[in-house]
Amino acid sequence: MTDPIYLDYQATTPMAPEAAAAMRHWIDAGYWNPHSSHKGGREAAAAVEVARDQVAALLPEHGRVIFTSGATEAINMALIGAMRRSGRKKLVNIATEHAAVRDTAFWLEREGYKLTLLPVDGKGLVDLDAARAAIDGETAIVAAMAVNNEIGVIQPLDELAAMARQAGALFMSDAVQGYGRVPLARDADMIAISAHKIHGPKGIGALWLRDGVEIAPLIHGGGQEQGLRSGTLSPALCAGFGVAARLADERAEQDAAHVAALWDEARDLFADWTVNGSTEHRYRGNLNIRREGIDVARLMSDVRGVLFSAGSACASGSGRPSHVLAALGLGDAAIKSSIRLGFGRYTTGQELEIAADLINRATEAQ
Repeated sequence: MTDPIYLDYQATTPMAPEAAAAMRHWIDAGYWNPHSSHKGGREAAAAVEVARDQVAALLPEHGRVIFTSGATEAINMALIGAMRRSGRKKLVNIATEHAAVRDTAFWLEREGYKLTLLPVDGKGLVDLDAARAAIDGETAIVAAMAVNNEIGVIQPLDELAAMARQAGALFMSDAVQGYGRVPLARDADMIAISAHKIHGPKGIGALWLRDGVEIAPLIHGGGQEQGLRSGTLSPALCAGFGVAARLADERAEQDAAHVAALWDEARDLFADWTVNGSTEHRYRGNLNIRREGIDVARLMSDVRGVLFSAGSACASGSGRPSHVLAALGLGDAAIKSSIRLGFGRYTTGQELEIAADLINRATEAQ
C-alpha cells in the first residue's frame, strides 16, 4: 500500500531525520535528570543549554528562552503571566488569532479583564486604524500572530509592536507558523514557538522573553526552568528542538526557495479555485482555497490518498465554523467549501501534482 501524500504542514511537520538522531542518545542511554548535580545530570543540562542557544539563534537578541510543553503553554504563560504582573487590565488581539490566544483572551475577559478584538479586511490583514484607536494607555498586552495557521497571512508585526510600545504595552506574538520561516517582530516582548512546526518533536515549545520583561509563573513547584516553569525538562525533546532550529537556520534560503516553487506550481494546479487570504502578504507554504458548491467532508473522505485539512487541526473536531474565514467576511457556504493545503521541506513537486489531480478529479465528480 502506498503511503498517502502529506499536505498538512500547518498541523505538524515531518520529523527531520537529524532531529530524531539527536534525540536517540537521550532516549536510550542519556536518561539523566538535567536538574541533578551529578556528572550525568550535568551532561544532560549541558545538552539542554546547547539546544536553548540553537533555538534562541532564530529569535531577537537580548532575550531568554524558556522551554515549555508547547506553544499553547507558552501563550498561556505569556498572556496570563504578564496580565497578573501588569497594573493595566486591557488585552488587544486580532480576531483571526489561533485558539490558544483567542480562548485564553476570552478566559481573561471572564476573569474581569477587558478584551478588544481587532477586525481584518477581506484578505485577512488587520485594520491598522482600528488598532491605533484600540491600543491606548489602558492596554497591557497587544497580541498578534506572525503567520496565520489557517490562511498563512503575515500581519504587519512591526507596526503593531510600535503602537504597543508607544502606549507602554507589551507586544506578544504567536510565531508558531513563522518561526524559522519569516522575519519576526523586532520589538516583540514575548514570542511563543513550537518544535513540531519546524520538523522537531511534539511535546516541546518555548516562550521567548525580552530582557527586563517579568511575568508571573503559571506552574509552581521546583522552579526548574528559570523560576517560571516547574517540572523536569526532557533532554531528548530539547535536543530535537535545538537541531530542528539549527537546520531551519542553515536551510532557510533553500527551504524558502523550495516552498516558493511549490506555491507557484500549486497555484497553477488549482487555478479553478479561489485563494482565501492575501496572496502577497503570505507564507507560501500555506494554500487555503475554496470552490463553490463542494462538500469538503465528502471530498476528504473520497481522497484518501492525500492528507489535507478543512481548517485548523485544533478546531477540526469542534464542529465550529472557522472563525478565521468568517472574519474575512465569508459566509457559511464558502467556509464549508474551503480546504487548506500545507507543504514544505519534504514535499516534492510530483507529490503535489498527484495530489492536485486526485483532489480536482474528486471535486469534478461531486
